[in-house]
This record gives sequence, C-alpha cells and structure tokens, in this order.
Amino acid sequence: MSTNELHIVFDVPMQVGECPLWHPEEAALYWIDIHGCLVHRLDPVAGTHRFWPMPSEPGCIAWCASGGLIVALRSGLALLDTVTGELTPLADPPYDPAQARFNDGRCDIAGRLWVGTMYEPRDRPLGALFCVEHGSIRDSGNRVTVSNGVAFSPDNRTLYHADTTAHRITAYDFDAATGHIGSSRVFKQFSMDKSLNYGGRPDGAAVDSEGAYWCAMYEGGRILRLSPSGEILREIELPLRCPTMIAFGGRDLRTLYITSARHNRPQAELARFPLSGCVLALDVDVPGCPETAYLQ
Repeated sequence: MSTNELHIVFDVPMQVGECPLWHPEEAALYWIDIHGCLVHRLDPVAGTHRFWPMPSEPGCIAWCASGGLIVALRSGLALLDTVTGELTPLADPPYDPAQARFNDGRCDIAGRLWVGTMYEPRDRPLGALFCVEHGSIRDSGNRVTVSNGVAFSPDNRTLYHADTTAHRITAYDFDAATGHIGSSRVFKQFSMDKSLNYGGRPDGAAVDSEGAYWCAMYEGGRILRLSPSGEILREIELPLRCPTMIAFGGRDLRTLYITSARHNRPQAELARFPLSGCVLALDVDVPGCPETAYLQ
C-alpha cells in the first residue's frame, strides 16, 4: 500500500462529485455535482472557477470538438455552450427517467460517447451502456444495475465497463472503427461481503499510458491501479471514504484528479472525513491517456 502527497483542488464539497474531465485545449478541469445539478470548471493555474446549473442531474460530460460540452442529464442529452451558458437539447433519454438516469461515460477514439445508466431501484440489472454517435443513441446490450468505470485501453482494442452493484469490472473486445463490442471476460471481481475485509466497490475509472486501469473504490477510501490482467499494482489510501471517479490532467497528464461524494453518508463519517465531496489531486509517475472529444 502506498500514499502520495494529496492536495485539495476544490474545497467546497459536492453532494456527489463525479466525472472529472481534463480539457487538453483549455488546460482546464471540468467535473459535475450529480445531486447538486451543476457542471463545474476550474483553471488550476489561474485559480478561476465557473459553474452552470443544470435542469436535472448530470451523469457525465465530454468535451466537444466543435466547442463546449455534451452533458448526459437525467432528462436527456444536451450541448452546453460554456461561453454563453446556453443549454441546447440534443436527444431524449432512452429510458424512463422516473426509474433511471444517465451515469458514468467517456468518448472513444472515434468520437463516440459511451454512457451508461443506473437503474435506481437497484434490484435488477435494468441499466445499460449506450453509444451516442452524431446525436443518435443505440443500446449496446450490456446489462448492468449501476453502470460505471467506462474506459478504453491505449490500443483501443478493449472497452472496460463496471457494474458497481455487482462489484464487477468486465473487459470487452472492442473495434474502434465500427464501435462493435465483442466477447467479454471478467476483469476484476471484488468481494460483495461487507462483513469481511470490505474494500469498497468499483466506481469511475481511467486508463494510463501503460494500459493500467485506475479505479475509484466507493466506500473503500482508496484508489487502485490494476494491470491489464486485473492484478492490483498499487493502492492509494484517501482521506475520505467515497471516491467516485478519477481523471488524468495537467500539461503532462501526470496529475490524478479525484472526485468524491458526501450525499447520504453518516454524520460520523463526514466528521471523520471532512474532505468528503471535495476534489483532490496527486502527482503520479505514469501519464494518463488524453480524453477524446465528442464529434457531433
């Protein structure tokens, strides 16, 4: 187990901070507060911060090649003009918003947005992974209860996808040219026994340039670096219990940004971990892979 020197990037706690996103052209960090219904932007060098209220809970964001962001909201997909603040509807949700909402997602090398859903009763695998391509949405058929951990290997031949409720990460063969998902294997299955050595369940993730999969372990208070075969290469303890997602950023992509949650957490836990809900960062040796823009 190892620890790095963590520093606080944003000290105003989110309810459910999620989807940190480094914008390489702006050299800025974006992220969302799901239950706060906000999209945030921070210029780490200038220290300037902006935010945009959303009409419903955002589940993930991606930067657009044409400018601004695509936002996956409970109420559907929308384009956010980060200059004017205008939000333009793009597509209706492919689910009943009374029972589900969009969650974690990421763009592939071809500019498609892969975004999952969570089935809020959490008693059946009625969530899914959707592909958004030029504004149209198709169902990939990957059934989960709570979709998370979408990431791609550096050679773009593997798509990772986590079902947080099942404590499982699956790796799929992936054809970047066609967007076709092929055969699967269990990449990592974590224990579901909360009474014995519970280390949390897999939430958001990112892949570094060596092909290692970095995973935020919700309720585990730690970040894991996993090899392409699923072995734990590194474990980083955090001063909070519920990290939600990670992203590589900075000019050299060697800054690991970490979002976290405080929504519905016990008061005793929040008193012990006052940084719950804040955005943290630490320096790492291996750079991450740059995020790809969504192509409209």
